[in-house]
Amino acid sequence: MAELIPPFANRVNRKSTTTVGSGIRPGTLPSRAFTMPEAPFPPLSFTPIFKSLIWGGRRLGSVLHKPIPDGDRIAESWEIADHREDVSRVNSGRFTGVSLRDLIRHRGVEILGKGRSTTRPDQFPLLVKFLDANDVLSVQVHPGDESASRLADDNGKSEAWVILHAEPGSLIYAGLNAGVTREQFAQALGTSRIEPLLHRFEPKVGDCIMIPAGTVHAIGAGIVLAEIQQMSDATFRVHDWERLGHDGKPRPLHPFEALESTDFAIGPINPMVTRAIPIPGGCREPLASCSYFAIERLTLNAPAVVGRDDRFTVILALNGDADVIHAGDSTPLRFGQTLLLPASSGPCEVVPRGDPSVILTCVVP
Repeated sequence: MAELIPPFANRVNRKSTTTVGSGIRPGTLPSRAFTMPEAPFPPLSFTPIFKSLIWGGRRLGSVLHKPIPDGDRIAESWEIADHREDVSRVNSGRFTGVSLRDLIRHRGVEILGKGRSTTRPDQFPLLVKFLDANDVLSVQVHPGDESASRLADDNGKSEAWVILHAEPGSLIYAGLNAGVTREQFAQALGTSRIEPLLHRFEPKVGDCIMIPAGTVHAIGAGIVLAEIQQMSDATFRVHDWERLGHDGKPRPLHPFEALESTDFAIGPINPMVTRAIPIPGGCREPLASCSYFAIERLTLNAPAVVGRDDRFTVILALNGDADVIHAGDSTPLRFGQTLLLPASSGPCEVVPRGDPSVILTCVVP
């Protein structure tokens, strides 16, 4: 067993990414003087931070109409982020150019809500993004809070996916098959023998999959999804399908950290079973809920109220367009876009345009 698990040498995993269009030079955060507007918060939209990764493609542009740069394999669009050098900036209205980090530091109660307790009160608690898996992702596992702090100097990473596009035959790998032991997993780490241990299924558009920290998983080729997760980028690779990186060498694996982080009690994971509940304006479906976030899907054919005054709400447009009305002003919410409704904005009216609008809403419990 010892030869399979090299001694831990205080390694901290970092994904090999290229950030495109973030306006931030890697390794730095701009320091600039600015005056924080005192005006009440409207719904906030942010400039996406695009991530170029080996498994990415072009579907964030062709499917979600994102303004992705020419020529790059864009894997992720970070819609709302406050993680190390990757910090979202408001892209319209009175707060244009202000970073999410500064909003939280200077007016956090108005954004997060009164009495909101977080493990990091100076950091927005969620990372919201869209992913394009043009190629299969590595088999990987995300640590929980304790092991993330110890092994990666980061937050834990529980996440949930909503499938937006899936090519025929695409696969989701979610959890280990029933009965897989720690010893079996350790012996297969870093080899093709790991694949038979993984539970898999063909996803459908609209499926929601909850991936708690400690779940071994991979997203198969041909899938576009929305992801809501803890604000973390802690990822430990278990197996990378014998793939070579941009430098022509195998990408690093993290067998020790993966074994330390895997929860062998989780077992196979399948899409959430949902039920539509009628509401004024349409219906809502509770999708995924944990101690870090709660996600619902709203299908609206008439105006509906979204948001609350005791905590923030994130909304993502998954089908159709809508307008979000706050204090008499209208903020567009177009297909493939994301808005943050600060707690101080209170409930807002979402007015669908044309065909029924489908939006995700997310709050922190």
